[in-house]
Amino acid sequence: MSETYNVYCDESCHLENDGQKAMVLGAVWCSVDKRLEIAKRIREIKQKHGFRPDFEIKWTKVSKSKLAFYLDVVDYFFDDDDFHFRGLVAPDKNTLDHEKFMQIHDQWYYKMYFTMLKVIFDPHAHYRVYIDIKDTLGADKIKTLHDVLCNNAYDYSRKIVERVQQIHSDESEHLQVADLLIGALAYLHRGLTTSEAKQAVINRIKERSGYKLTCNTLQRENKFNLLVWRPY
Repeated sequence: MSETYNVYCDESCHLENDGQKAMVLGAVWCSVDKRLEIAKRIREIKQKHGFRPDFEIKWTKVSKSKLAFYLDVVDYFFDDDDFHFRGLVAPDKNTLDHEKFMQIHDQWYYKMYFTMLKVIFDPHAHYRVYIDIKDTLGADKIKTLHDVLCNNAYDYSRKIVERVQQIHSDESEHLQVADLLIGALAYLHRGLTTSEAKQAVINRIKERSGYKLTCNTLQRENKFNLLVWRPY
């Protein structure tokens, strides 16, 4: 039997005129068989540090007082061979020339989503894609994204990408880890340096991944896979 995977996606500053230079898309993924075990382990880490099991991991909550907890979450991610990350960074949205490529920003956004996810997809496996529910991504955009992913993967019968749906991040430890990892990438690529705790988390990710987080990894990198996308 072919394997089925859950893919949990999040994004940072994908809107065209949001005043932020860098856009980050990211996803963590694991087999359906491993999802409950991963969620349980993350809840155990929360409780170890005195947080309730329903405490929501978020990049915006990284602080000096919670640093040991967030470092433990990062270490857990890198220690679990069944848990993977793929990220795409567009470092400077100001360099985009949509007119030249006869597209609007939304079309480019969907292309980037497929570019981010395509290295995860195996044509012999099945995928269920879950996206953090935000008011910027309504039901119509979810349907369009599903269409784009399937059409670009020649998956017209939707056997590979079985579903794309929205979920609340506070209901998914996996999605919370995605938020943490893309938050770190966004902070780094925007050149922010105001938080020592956030810098420490970024340094731990660099140390554990073996990458500087400013360059592409090899496409077949299976644990922490990163594309720093350029429009040329």
